[in-house]
Amino acid sequence: MMIQEDGIELKEIIQKDIWGSIKEFLNWGLHFGEGDNSIHITIGHLLLLATAMIITGLVLKWFRLLLTRKLEQDDKMKFISIFKFIKYLAYVVVILLTMSAAGINVTVILTASAALFVGLGLALQELFQDIIAGIFIIVDKTLHVGDIVEVDGKVGKVFEIKLRTTRAITRDDKVIIIPNHKFISDIVYNYTQNHKTTRERVAVGVAYGSNVDLVTKLMLKAAEEQKGVLKNPKPFVLFEDFGDSALLFSVNFYINDSFSDPKIKSAMRYSIDTKFRANNVTIPFPQRDVHLFQHNVQKVDKTK
Repeated sequence: MMIQEDGIELKEIIQKDIWGSIKEFLNWGLHFGEGDNSIHITIGHLLLLATAMIITGLVLKWFRLLLTRKLEQDDKMKFISIFKFIKYLAYVVVILLTMSAAGINVTVILTASAALFVGLGLALQELFQDIIAGIFIIVDKTLHVGDIVEVDGKVGKVFEIKLRTTRAITRDDKVIIIPNHKFISDIVYNYTQNHKTTRERVAVGVAYGSNVDLVTKLMLKAAEEQKGVLKNPKPFVLFEDFGDSALLFSVNFYINDSFSDPKIKSAMRYSIDTKFRANNVTIPFPQRDVHLFQHNVQKVDKTK
């Protein structure tokens, strides 16, 4: 009987004294207002906020490691920067939930800031598109450093891929900064997506009556002698069409450096022109037939 009474007394001591003291300590803090509009900021709320933020940070860190475990170090560092934004957003949500638990009407705060969030979202819409596109580029490897791309008619070699923009150097040594959303929303040509080898062409017209077999032979010889043109696959010539004032031919060839293909094409045009002159093959001027009609105008004498 004595043991049972001692157990009841011990339980009462734990409930009233120890647990009561802990609850009193956790409830200690600042209290503002009365009734429904009262605000309570206690030690318990602060401890809850700290615990929630620590757990949130650990979960985000685990999630980040899960997504970036297969990325290269450079891509991993770029991808980590987006998690900073997610981390801050998660912390804001945790703070709002804690404020709601403390009795603060967060609906008023959200309503007051709704217009600001809408305006900010519209202003930063393109920025978010660039960041999302940058994440896709980094994760699925649709673009690599060294790729040769054509955007809005400009050709450049990529030398840096960031989360928001991609930088490339053009053929005249100028840097072009490309917003990443263009790689998703626009048509972009990637010359080296599959491999470095690309097929190029040089077109020329010769006068009607020219020896087409000789023209083919000279153009093939110019391609085979040109430095930078691959021996395999072999160059080939196409008789493309009968033009208005010329027979249209093109020599097609393969190279490994499409970034410098204007120089190769220019050198090949020099060579073709030299070979044509040496073999009396004429490159004609554009020709037009102009017909003149003369009308006899009879004058009428109005004095009669």
